[in-house]
Amino acid sequence: MWMTVGERRFAITLADNAAARAFAGLLPLTLNMRELNGNEKYATLPRKLPTNPARTDTIRSGDVMLYGSDTLVVFYKTFHSGYSYTRIGRIEQGGELADAVGAGNPRVTFSVR
Repeated sequence: MWMTVGERRFAITLADNAAARAFAGLLPLTLNMRELNGNEKYATLPRKLPTNPARTDTIRSGDVMLYGSDTLVVFYKTFHSGYSYTRIGRIEQGGELADAVGAGNPRVTFSVR
């Protein structure tokens, strides 16, 4: 799977779970993502996905998670967290995300090609 921000394209390895499969079923999907906390971008999905949340002590740059059942979150900085998320996947070039997504609210496309 791919995530495209402007001219930058990032490979995403999907998790092996029902939420990731359901997310892949929504593709292609373009979202206007919003900034939150200086470490993540998020957007509401067009429908709820199956969940299996787990508390994650450390969020890593490149983590793609589901918060609740309909909020997609892409993390672009590593930090400690007490929140619970359902894993969707992982962006291989997570260290390059901060530059690509910038400080604003990017338009992001998720696709299989």
